[in-house]
Amino acid sequence: MCGWGPAAVRIAPASWSEPDLPDRVAAIPAAYEIASRRDQQVVLVVHGLGCWAAALWLEQPRPGTVTAFLVAPPDPQGPAFPRGAASTFVCLSARPLPRPSLVVAGDDDPYCDPMTSASFACEWQAQWHLIGSHGHINSDGDVGDGEPGREFLPRCLLADGAV
Repeated sequence: MCGWGPAAVRIAPASWSEPDLPDRVAAIPAAYEIASRRDQQVVLVVHGLGCWAAALWLEQPRPGTVTAFLVAPPDPQGPAFPRGAASTFVCLSARPLPRPSLVVAGDDDPYCDPMTSASFACEWQAQWHLIGSHGHINSDGDVGDGEPGREFLPRCLLADGAV
């Protein structure tokens, strides 16, 4: 997703129920193009597997300013990772992101423990923030309309481009 609220543009991969990394990465440019026509400052707001798709997409050169707000990245090597359903995500490793980024994680996420999410943030060269007991930071984690994360979004929008 690019943005938050009514200005948000959601990606449109071929399938949500059968996650495929190349398909998710390929779906980002269309949403980015729409969002960048609306605003010069684009923020990728991604969750779960979308963190990995965004990280790969950010490695590609592009004009304009884009930052990443990475919420609840799952650990592809972790015991709860759905290897069969998300097999194209299994062999990933975090590399430095070329753009300012922020990783937000829960301390009781079944798909990624806090130490691992902190490690991803370090490897991505992103800021990291642990928000407490919200599980995988989705509707099951009692976050409502994303309010716990909204307070951190401004960090992605700093005028000088630093997160």
